[in-house]
Amino acid sequence: MKNTALSSTHEALGAKMVPFAGYNMPVQYEGVTIEHETVRKSVGVFDVSHMGEFLIEGPNALNLIQKVSSNDASKLTIGKAQYSCLPNDDGGIVDDLIIYRVKDDTYLLVVNASNIEKDWNWISSKNDVGAEMRDLSEDYSLLAIQGPKAVEAMQSLTSHDLSEIKFYNFEVGDFAGIEHVIISATGYTGSGGFEIYCKNSEVKQVWDKVMEAGKDYGIKPIGLAARDTLRLEMGYCLYGNDIDDTTSPIEAGLSWICKFNKAFTNSEALEDEKRRTPERKLVGFELDDRGIPRQGYDIVDSQGKTIGNVTSGTMSPSLGKGIGLGYVPAVFSDVGSKINIQIRKNAVPATIVKLPFYKA
Repeated sequence: MKNTALSSTHEALGAKMVPFAGYNMPVQYEGVTIEHETVRKSVGVFDVSHMGEFLIEGPNALNLIQKVSSNDASKLTIGKAQYSCLPNDDGGIVDDLIIYRVKDDTYLLVVNASNIEKDWNWISSKNDVGAEMRDLSEDYSLLAIQGPKAVEAMQSLTSHDLSEIKFYNFEVGDFAGIEHVIISATGYTGSGGFEIYCKNSEVKQVWDKVMEAGKDYGIKPIGLAARDTLRLEMGYCLYGNDIDDTTSPIEAGLSWICKFNKAFTNSEALEDEKRRTPERKLVGFELDDRGIPRQGYDIVDSQGKTIGNVTSGTMSPSLGKGIGLGYVPAVFSDVGSKINIQIRKNAVPATIVKLPFYKA
């Protein structure tokens, strides 16, 4: 079990620590609902240093990225980031990721913690163009400072105007007394804020100064459990739940990150799938009655026949009702369609809704 550079800090704060993607991670501190509401209403900070970071460099860096990723990275200018995925050869997804263009021929790829080795091997296997690759995952830490008060609370820690960093943009500069950190705005919570990438040796100083600067704004440390409820309220996919090696980006509602003006892994088959309309689709649903949908629960029709399964589900702290994502046949995917979630012996009625669930 690996530790992040802040694991002992979380333990000292009374965090409940759990194994996650091979790391010892804080799942909660005071409780999921309190932490969730802190991010929705003020500001919270997550340690997500378990995420992986790859540097792809050299004159052929873009060629490699274009070949392995579904989005069009040629559109990136320095200081911009892009959500994308790594399609596999069989119609599924190796991983989803964020691509940052740091310099003309330098790109940072941020990947999921559970897929670091898998992604590295996959991208390496496609690197017949001689792009330079470096795995920085063991050396760098990542903090996500999220919430509507994040910019105001953290402005004193940097000379950059945080309010000017637009969604999916970033700056490289000073923060909390550390030079050359990445300050990005690619939040996973839907409540604004930004992320800080720095070296492991620097993150404790950054954490302490972030907590001090946010004290008057009610800042709290936030665990992975609240991160999950926050992202689910936004309808954001989680790898391993809503997307994986067997789910296509088209059926997962991610056709918007598949740019067919270029060739990439399995692009012809995915373009054909998009033209045909997939047989099943990932949908968001709200329970009509009391209950909490959980990952793995069956989705059934009015006759009790299983038609799909829940990939993510929770009791939404913001909405006060059960919400979830799941795959259903396309005929059941229209907004307003009625389905049922099998919760133990009860088939609880639910309605397909337009995402996101939470609208600020």
